Amino acid sequence: MLSNLPGVAYRCLNDPDWTMIFFSAGVEKLTGYPASAFTGEHPMSFASLIHPDDRARVAEETETAVRERRAFQFTYRFTTASGKLRWAWEQGSAVFDEDGNVEALEGFIGDITVLRRADMLAREQAALLDKARDAIFVMDMGSHITYWNKGAERLYGWEAEEAVGQRMSDLLCDDHAAYSEAYKTALYEGEWVGELHQRRRDGSLLHADTRWTVVPADPATSAPQKILVISTDISERKSNEARIHRLAYFDALTELPNRASLLDHLRRALLGSARSRKIGALMFLDLDNFKTLNDTHGHAAGDMLLQAVARRLEHSVREADMVARLGGDEFVILVQPEEETMEAAAHQAETVAAKVVNAMRAPFQLADFAYAVSTSVGVTMISGATDTVESTLKQADTAMYQAKAAGRNTFRFFDPDMQAKWTARSELENGLRRALRNHEFMLNYQPQLDGESRVIGAEALLRWRQPNGDILYPTDFIKQAEETSLIVDIGRWVLGTACLELAAWQRNPATRHLSLSVNVSARQFVEPDFVAMTQEILAATGVDPHGLKFELTETLVVTDFAHTVETMETLRRLGITFSLDDFGTGYSSLAYLRKLPLAQLKIDYSFMRDVLTDRNDASIVRSIIALGGSLGLQVIAEGVETQGQREWLSEAGCFVYQGYLYERALSGERFAAYASSLH
Repeated sequence: MLSNLPGVAYRCLNDPDWTMIFFSAGVEKLTGYPASAFTGEHPMSFASLIHPDDRARVAEETETAVRERRAFQFTYRFTTASGKLRWAWEQGSAVFDEDGNVEALEGFIGDITVLRRADMLAREQAALLDKARDAIFVMDMGSHITYWNKGAERLYGWEAEEAVGQRMSDLLCDDHAAYSEAYKTALYEGEWVGELHQRRRDGSLLHADTRWTVVPADPATSAPQKILVISTDISERKSNEARIHRLAYFDALTELPNRASLLDHLRRALLGSARSRKIGALMFLDLDNFKTLNDTHGHAAGDMLLQAVARRLEHSVREADMVARLGGDEFVILVQPEEETMEAAAHQAETVAAKVVNAMRAPFQLADFAYAVSTSVGVTMISGATDTVESTLKQADTAMYQAKAAGRNTFRFFDPDMQAKWTARSELENGLRRALRNHEFMLNYQPQLDGESRVIGAEALLRWRQPNGDILYPTDFIKQAEETSLIVDIGRWVLGTACLELAAWQRNPATRHLSLSVNVSARQFVEPDFVAMTQEILAATGVDPHGLKFELTETLVVTDFAHTVETMETLRRLGITFSLDDFGTGYSSLAYLRKLPLAQLKIDYSFMRDVLTDRNDASIVRSIIALGGSLGLQVIAEGVETQGQREWLSEAGCFVYQGYLYERALSGERFAAYASSLH
């Protein structure tokens, strides 16, 4: 039993050399010397193995324990037979005879070198962590703090004894929602990096740049899963950034956004408008006869008036709108693009402009005198689809001078013909509604041919035959339709009509092999019931969907990529294939192209027009053809008008064509005859 102990049991005399009476066999493993070396005829002293710096302490503690008739326990260093220095842990006590004299000492000695080194390493690491400037602490999965370094004490103000055991979320967190989000992210991803607002002990707030790292549980040491947190105080940096931002983007006198800030917000408003199709307004205004005040009462009075005007303007607009000062007595109001129609946006702009003009009419109290001032306001409508930052500012400025010319103390819209344009737009919209009701729309079909000049399909092209017999093309009306819900109704009619025509082709042996491409607008494709509507039309017309091809634009693809892919996959399972229309004119990117369930790329006619004379266009077309081939996609060129273009395409590897070289768009009846003749 003694030989199996992880150490050595002993019995020795209570003399200076601790002369050994008995040593268990474990002593050889402990010291490298056999037990007989300590108990033989010429025994060596075990005390001689103890490090000289520890020997006196061990002897003193042993003597004290014997005198006080209690057990002794201590650690010390000793040298092995091989000369290595090890750490020992010893526990024992004296054995007394009937007279109370010490008969012997008995005890146990174990090797704790590994534990000692680990403890020293842990102490060293803890000391290093304490020297770090950053706050470093550890919390368990219940947010309870288990370690707190000196950096945390300096940053937050709590001593380690006060912080350990507290919940981090209760002790430090000022924003519990942000803490909860960081905690969830750390658990899910293994790490979270970000910024948090936190509290110090004195109640002050700080801004911390923080990294949370999840430390996995260690079954070998029974160490549970924990979270290591390292925080750096960036409060000063954030304050400086805020100060710099304010100097860069706000007017020092009025505290309104300045010109740089206005340009930034206007640019973003136009970008948002381009995506949402919503309309807003920009107002340019200055104070009438402001120079008179400066000349008669001085610039201090002028500054007071500008500050008062700024506050009054802020109270005259909605919270979402922006008031900025360009300089001098010039102010700008940005009415955010939130209205669906031009009429609604103009009505909102008129309401704001009238309120501003009326608000300026009341006299301003400046120090010891009142001063009346009026304003001239120029208004222009803004739409990301048509306007730029520069054009918008210029139009609003021009309208402001029109307001001054009209007698001041009033507002004017930029375009005097705006009402006429609104009327024209309204008439076009009403005409589109009438066209749907009266069946004025029709489809023509432009043939698509292969390299052997055989018709393999067609593209359905929309036409509008007006009551007077004139034919309008999509470029004349489709933009207006897309700005309203009419494009959805028109698209439904186009798809239904195209499917009826395709079903008729499929019943004819001469044309049953043909495919039919139908353009689908972005507004139509993102409708929640688009898939259901398509299934309904397929069922109603009895068409085989494997002959149907939807042409999508690149703009649609990047608008909502995830939803687009999901919808395309659902339709592909029905048998419908997809062509990417006008490829190369928009946001062409392999990042999305390789993820889309496409069957075809369509080279835009704009590249074909000069492909024989423009090296850039030729290079683009070659690249599209090569890209299609590498992705296993069919490539079709539209706008093929000459034999030279066709031969060039064939040599480049494109073998499907559409254009005036072969035929213009035909009625359904004429197309069927044309296709049958080339079958």
